[in-house]
Amino acid sequence: MCEGLGCGGSKPGMNELRESLIQAVDLHNLSDDVKVDFTGCHGFCQKGPIVVIEPEGTFYTHVKPKDANAIIKQHFIKSEPVKRLLYKDAETGKYIQNYDEVPFYKNQQRIILRNCGHINPEKIEDYISEGGYKALQKSLCDYEPLEVIEEIKKSGLRGRGGAGFSTGMKWSFCRQSPGEPKYIICNADEGDPGAFMDRSILEADPHSVIEGMIIAAYAMGATKGYIYVRAEYPVAVRRFRIATEDARINRFLGENILDTNFSFDIEIYEGAGAFVCGEETALIASIMGKRGNPVPRPPYPTTTGVWGKPTSINNVKTFATVPVIINRGAEWYSSIGTEDSKGTAIFALTGKITNSGLIEVQFGTTLREIIFDIGGGVPNGYEFKGVQTGGPSGGCLPASLLDLPVDYKNMAQSGSILGSGGMIVLDNNDCMVKLANYFLNFIQEESCGKCVPCRVGVKAMYDILQRIIDGQGEMEDLDLLEELADTVKLASLCGLGQTAPNPVLTTIKYFRDEYISHIVDKSCPAKECQALIKFAIDEGLCTGCTICFQSCPTHAIIGRKGERHTIDPLRCTQCGICEASCPSKAIIKLDRCEMEKVVLV
Repeated sequence: MCEGLGCGGSKPGMNELRESLIQAVDLHNLSDDVKVDFTGCHGFCQKGPIVVIEPEGTFYTHVKPKDANAIIKQHFIKSEPVKRLLYKDAETGKYIQNYDEVPFYKNQQRIILRNCGHINPEKIEDYISEGGYKALQKSLCDYEPLEVIEEIKKSGLRGRGGAGFSTGMKWSFCRQSPGEPKYIICNADEGDPGAFMDRSILEADPHSVIEGMIIAAYAMGATKGYIYVRAEYPVAVRRFRIATEDARINRFLGENILDTNFSFDIEIYEGAGAFVCGEETALIASIMGKRGNPVPRPPYPTTTGVWGKPTSINNVKTFATVPVIINRGAEWYSSIGTEDSKGTAIFALTGKITNSGLIEVQFGTTLREIIFDIGGGVPNGYEFKGVQTGGPSGGCLPASLLDLPVDYKNMAQSGSILGSGGMIVLDNNDCMVKLANYFLNFIQEESCGKCVPCRVGVKAMYDILQRIIDGQGEMEDLDLLEELADTVKLASLCGLGQTAPNPVLTTIKYFRDEYISHIVDKSCPAKECQALIKFAIDEGLCTGCTICFQSCPTHAIIGRKGERHTIDPLRCTQCGICEASCPSKAIIKLDRCEMEKVVLV
């Protein structure tokens, strides 16, 4: 029996839940037959805390410490599931007992996440029991280094960090580059808002990343590796540190690995949280103790990397995939996905979605299948509006592209990117102009400021968007935004600036009417932009409870207890506190068109 204790599972009460389960097992004298253990994140964040009974796969959700005794007594003694804790299908209303039958998992293909939620990440024996380090042994005993590289090439594996460059080709370039020693780096500097893919893998299955790094080092002839991980990921850092120590003890890391002539070790480097350090040249500078600024390429890191030596940089997900390819073969892996994009992709599915969490699907799966079959669609009866893919540097895709197969080629043609795997679902309450403004604000704050196009161009685009949101935009601003975007794309030094305009370009392309509403009508259709909305009180719903009166910071609410209230428009700052606090939902938002109707009435 195991419960998730990862980034999503590390909630208040999780340790208490574990202790409660252990106490219940002891209370019923089942300690010889039932073992309680923790795992990393199961991925289904929406349903945590989760308890899974293995090996049968019974899946309990929203489990609290007080439920522990019921699980032990009813499930193990009476041999009956605790029905109220089972997953309940939103469409059919039926309870689903088995983990594999829950739609969230049933519609996935978990290769990279194969062990997440199933093993204790702090026990190397759990990883080994699932076939861990067999790929390393196979590589060292059955393959020459060049044969490993050829196997990765044939698999079609592309980097999962965002750029999607051929992993095998990168390894080949590094091996062929003159200079010793050679280095490999695992880029775990995950900084996109709403992204937690790398973090979850490091917390749930760190040995898969370590094994992938060792195999890569053997293939390239590297003797030293770094993992560059955010210091804001303390659980991931701690578990990876435990895993590297256990790997050394078991002769998988260090001198003469598995009694061969190959030696390799890994150093953990904790980054300070700069988003730009996700760019490989900035990351290398940071490792060497310099300011994390990008530098022009070429030379590429495979020629001149850390300490001026050949260096190959890959993402957490890329390294975690390598052992599976070696174990199951390049042909098997290349049979999954599309012609252009082989294998699977991981997404952090967040936003206005019923089932948020970490998912893995094969390339070629459509946005509709991801958002509705796995994600369960948009909750609360609202309408799907769009999806932001690829993080701050990605693009926003509309409902008309729901049947678009997700792969590198299709994402690029649509104007977006896969990025590292962020996927934020939006409904009709989201303003696309404000969304683009939010991401541009994030990018300008995270820009290193080294090159003028990014430093000045992104700020200029942000200022234009802010004017539009404030109701001061003009139609000429759309042409200026597109012109600036093209300049920033073409002239920026690194990938951060080169992809920064994507949110602006895609929202103008697919949601142009919304921009026009803001500029021409001075109206925000989603009623999100404060300068373009007003709050009013529905007299038919107002009960005179005075809660809004008490919560208003500007004293804009007028009325006595038991009487219907009104809002003074001269004092109201459209902060929305009254709307959030009103228990009877009497506070309503009005856009400009609705305001004019109210005035006419």
